[in-house]
Amino acid sequence: MNASVIVTAGHVDHGKSTVIGRFLYDAGLLPKGKIEAVKATCEKNARPFEYAFLLDALKTEQAQGITLDVARNFFEYKNKRYEVLDAPGHLELLKNMITGASRADGALMVIDVSRGIEANTKQHFYFLKTLEIKQIYVAVNKMDLIGFDEKVYKSTVAKTEDFLREIDLKVNGFIPVSGVLGDNVVNRSERMPWYDGPTIGEAFASYAETPSLQGAPLRLPVQDVYKFTENGDSRRIVAGELVSGTIAVGEEIAFLPSGKKTIVKSIENSANSRLTTLTAGYPAGITLADEIIVKRGEIIVNLSEPQPSICMRFSAKIFWLGKNPLIEGKEYILKICTRRVSARVEKIEKIVSAVTLEEKDGDKVNKNEIAEAIISVDKPVVFDVKESIPDTSRFVIVDDYEISGGGIIKSPLRDESYDGRNLRVNVLRDAAKEKAAFLGSGAVFWLTGLSGSGKSTIAAEAESMLTKNGIRSFVLDGDELRRTVCKDLGFSSEDRRKNVIRVAEIAKLFKDSCCVTLVTLISPSRDSRAKAKEIIGENFYEIFVSASLRTCKNRDPKGFYKKADNNEIREFTGVSSPYEEPLNPDLIIDTETLGETEAAQFLYEFIVKKLANN
Repeated sequence: MNASVIVTAGHVDHGKSTVIGRFLYDAGLLPKGKIEAVKATCEKNARPFEYAFLLDALKTEQAQGITLDVARNFFEYKNKRYEVLDAPGHLELLKNMITGASRADGALMVIDVSRGIEANTKQHFYFLKTLEIKQIYVAVNKMDLIGFDEKVYKSTVAKTEDFLREIDLKVNGFIPVSGVLGDNVVNRSERMPWYDGPTIGEAFASYAETPSLQGAPLRLPVQDVYKFTENGDSRRIVAGELVSGTIAVGEEIAFLPSGKKTIVKSIENSANSRLTTLTAGYPAGITLADEIIVKRGEIIVNLSEPQPSICMRFSAKIFWLGKNPLIEGKEYILKICTRRVSARVEKIEKIVSAVTLEEKDGDKVNKNEIAEAIISVDKPVVFDVKESIPDTSRFVIVDDYEISGGGIIKSPLRDESYDGRNLRVNVLRDAAKEKAAFLGSGAVFWLTGLSGSGKSTIAAEAESMLTKNGIRSFVLDGDELRRTVCKDLGFSSEDRRKNVIRVAEIAKLFKDSCCVTLVTLISPSRDSRAKAKEIIGENFYEIFVSASLRTCKNRDPKGFYKKADNNEIREFTGVSSPYEEPLNPDLIIDTETLGETEAAQFLYEFIVKKLANN
């Protein structure tokens, strides 16, 4: 049986805990003897008894079907299960609604009738609006302090309704209550015969449950991967909480944003080893049919269902509670589901004060202000828009090691400087880094071509890109090797063959040490390149850097062609010695049509793709 989720909100001194404590007492939901024990403790310490103390006393207790902690209270009332999120302050409301029990079916706002609507009350109302909670009752509390006066009650209601119209928020109704005396909490008040609406208990029962997410698309954020080695157990269990949809043994799934695909081999559950399906709302542990590398932060989806958005830039509504302002251009940590990325507020489009509702422009958002902003992140994030799956549309922002704000993603935005192809390259780059870290794999990318075709220039720039993005790489340059380990070799066919073999052996050592190795060697003979491939083994890629002899002569960066034409260099490839173009290279880079930077980017993309897919 699902639980109706209700959040309580309001000013810290307006009596939320007293109202909920009185509700638990009057509804008969407290463990036997609990109220007597609390009263005895109060008497012993010379403190007046308050129903709010019941929540404190129950925080660590689990008895008679009741479990209460700092902010989440579970109970069953009139054959219906409830989870009440008691938010002591607006920061707790933010944390619970963004990172806690995902979504609320309704809310109970508590207002002290003797004090009226205050700053925190306005903030909480605005949060409820921002979080798009549709079912809201307002408990006008402490009616006993004003002698249950209907006129004062109606005045408070009128002032609250004026504010609600300003922020365009509708509520289900107002309930005059006394949390201390129990009027209209569970039992109808005889002291307020002029009120004929629902009690708080009846209001709770009226909340319609949010439609189940079991029928929504599969979303399973990866919390961790557990590896077993003892007693011959070689399982790798991917674990997380199933926030929507259904997962089943045998179905094809994908991990986003990496795009890795596999089949669900089993669902691991200590209570039921034969479980074949699992639905939303439960923790999940699955094993995979293929040995692919996944990590915390990815989201499992079903390929046959509607897919989430993946991007590095989006618009969002943010509410800020940090001690320092939220500033345009500053780096923050953004957490969405289990993924953690660096984020930057690219542009603050609008700022609204949750207290005064004043709108303003600016490049920073102060505490208790709400903003609409454009956010960019350093790695792709996976999300659904706010109307569909709440867990995958909400995020928190960490500033100086503290949760300082949160928000809801409104829509994905295209990053003009980071198009779809580059997004895919970025995803593949991360997969390449993960695989290298996990398997210790290396690879050799053998660049062959005439002198002057651009091999060394392209390789050097591609190596810089790889290193910048955390992939270990090294260039073995043919000219440099000729001056060092191969300085005893000439340019005869046999010496050229020996040169290629030596370089191949060195490249293999680099590959075996988990390094991505870029070899820039003319290596004019097809047979010698085939021998290099034989020596290096798997993860060898032949890359033809193509440029015509005429183009290479025109470039002639080292003056070799001029010397060869003047017979100052004997057996120079392309002039007095043949060059055999590759017949089936893994990649052709035409440097007559591509500039140096574009050619290097082309090579870089090819490398990260191969590393990710090995």
